[in-house]
Amino acid sequence: MTLSKDHNGNEGERAVGRELKAGLRATDRIWANQRVTNSCKDFEIDFVLALPDAGFVALEVKGGQVTYDGERWLQTGQNGKTRRIHPVDQARGGKYALRDYVEADARWGSRRRVRWAHAVVFPFTALPDDFATPDCPREMAFGRNDLDGLIERIRAIPARQEGGNRKPSYDDVELVAEILQGRGIPQADIIGQADQRDALGEHLTEQQALLLDVSKHIRRMEIRGGAGSGKTWLALEQARRLQRSGERVALLCYSRGLAAYFQRVTSGWERKERPAYVGTFHGLGTDHWGVALPPAGDEDSEYWEERLPREMAEVARDSSVGRRFDALVVDEGQDFADLWWPAVTAALKDEYRGRLSIFSDEGQRVFARFGGMPECQAIFVLEHNLRNTRQIADAFESLALTRMRSRGGIGPEVRLVPCVASEAVMTADDVVDQLLDQGWRPEDIVLLTTGSRHPEQASRQEEGQDEYWASFWDNDLVFYGHVLGFKGLERRVVVLAVNDSEPKDRARERLYVGLSRARDELVVCGNPDYLELVAGAALRRKLERLADPPSLR
Repeated sequence: MTLSKDHNGNEGERAVGRELKAGLRATDRIWANQRVTNSCKDFEIDFVLALPDAGFVALEVKGGQVTYDGERWLQTGQNGKTRRIHPVDQARGGKYALRDYVEADARWGSRRRVRWAHAVVFPFTALPDDFATPDCPREMAFGRNDLDGLIERIRAIPARQEGGNRKPSYDDVELVAEILQGRGIPQADIIGQADQRDALGEHLTEQQALLLDVSKHIRRMEIRGGAGSGKTWLALEQARRLQRSGERVALLCYSRGLAAYFQRVTSGWERKERPAYVGTFHGLGTDHWGVALPPAGDEDSEYWEERLPREMAEVARDSSVGRRFDALVVDEGQDFADLWWPAVTAALKDEYRGRLSIFSDEGQRVFARFGGMPECQAIFVLEHNLRNTRQIADAFESLALTRMRSRGGIGPEVRLVPCVASEAVMTADDVVDQLLDQGWRPEDIVLLTTGSRHPEQASRQEEGQDEYWASFWDNDLVFYGHVLGFKGLERRVVVLAVNDSEPKDRARERLYVGLSRARDELVVCGNPDYLELVAGAALRRKLERLADPPSLR
């Protein structure tokens, strides 16, 4: 689904826009405030819907209170002033002007005429069931009691048309979209469009902070949410609020990358808001409490998984109260093993009544460890995807454990570039070059692998983990990572190289993480057979519908 213009209309238009976008299908398109001019008049159509296998529909929206006295349409605004309006004439006139413009374009050529329709929407006016005018039957007018399922009601208008006009195909819709872009117009500013989507995401995520308001008296809680639900933002906000209120706070996670992100963000806060400790769970033991590192370093998995957590719990309980915390905030809690939680709770000044806020997504449990989280007084579930565009959210929807409503913006379609696993990284490199040519900046793009690391990632990590994660913030560099280390992080553009030839442990969860890291644009390079084996036929069908020409050999 695509919204082809940012929409900043009045309250009535915004209300209708939200209802329309909530019901759009993947192949639908919608234009807001579409202007068209013919030799006689200028038109501005509030919304144009392009619905494959149904038709094109021009909508006129009138807010306020609307009445019809048998001859005239009247609109009363919040200021109490009443004026005459012509909603049906506007919708019908805009429809014909736009249809003529499309059919006059040489690119439309000899195609037969498709179905065009118009309708009016009064979002704050209740329409009686028997409402009708000579030029506007009831099924073409929608009031505030008709907004539920609005898009499907509108879809039925052209679908019911009789006559010789055909229903438009997906190709027809894409051609009209191309025609409406005009000719000789410079390429759209994809960075500007991404900025607009970011602003929308920030606004929506702030609304979820209300959850922290209502839960501030709960000492132990778990907040669950799928990818894109704003968990990481909420974890940061919870830590900031608690520290500002006078509590001594530790903000914890498992992965170094997410910890580096936390440290970067919190370093810009006022001193009184910065948590006393920000970093990884293991770093709390080795960096904060001084537990010795093993000689084998990262290779000693038994130390990191078992011995260090046990030592951390002992050190914490033996430490002075001043080295412990009033509150702990744990992000990506599903990464924590059973043996880790005793060390977590031991880090609290009051091990049994200290505040503990856990943020988790079982669908992203990508590591071969299982941990039961401490018992909480309350569990909250986030139901909205706020960060990914609707196209991206739709792509990984079948992999999520819970269904979420997409509230993100409209962006480019997700692309699949078919290739064998051994060529996935090389293919992804080519895609990165294409994206840079299209106008994306290096800082906007990350190339993630599901199997072996990209050679560039391996090279940067040889310089040390701190230097490697510092490159995440380098505006002149594309970032290269692995799905296991990128949990909790995101990028405007993700090129996912599915370079596994055989499913590994928790391959489905790895794929879910990889598909959900992009905010604005996602390109998947991999073997469709492997994708179906790991994630099912539904995902393969979604991606193949948008695939580039196959390159499997």
